[in-house]
Amino acid sequence: MTIRQLFSRLRRDDTGATAIEFALLSPALILMMIGVLQVGMAMQNYNALRGLSADVARYTMVQYQTGNTISNSQIETWAENHALGAPYLLHQDRVNAVVTTPGTQRVTGATELQLVISYQMDSFLGFAGIEFPFITYTRPIFLLDED
Repeated sequence: MTIRQLFSRLRRDDTGATAIEFALLSPALILMMIGVLQVGMAMQNYNALRGLSADVARYTMVQYQTGNTISNSQIETWAENHALGAPYLLHQDRVNAVVTTPGTQRVTGATELQLVISYQMDSFLGFAGIEFPFITYTRPIFLLDED
């Protein structure tokens, strides 16, 4: 067989074309599948923050109604500790709760607190240089002043 016949035969042979096309496209497909997983985790973490903020508001209101005086820092500590357990299972070093008392109260006869919970997500796409930002959820808590 001559070299010319060998090159002619190789030019017509397409048996490895599928493997080469897969090798070229598979990194993009795998990156997209991991991205879908990352978005799902982001939605779960956001819903965890929403549920956690509702639990913190409920805890604060119950404590207030039973006559227990709790400070903003105690509420923050309770929120961060509650985030570690089920059903939230957030990582301790990445969750942060801040409770402030706004200068202007919006509802007469009530004390308003502002709860801000933020969380740094896990990033499955760190190897591709894609990092996820903090997820933040803000919620007002109104405590009725009974005189």
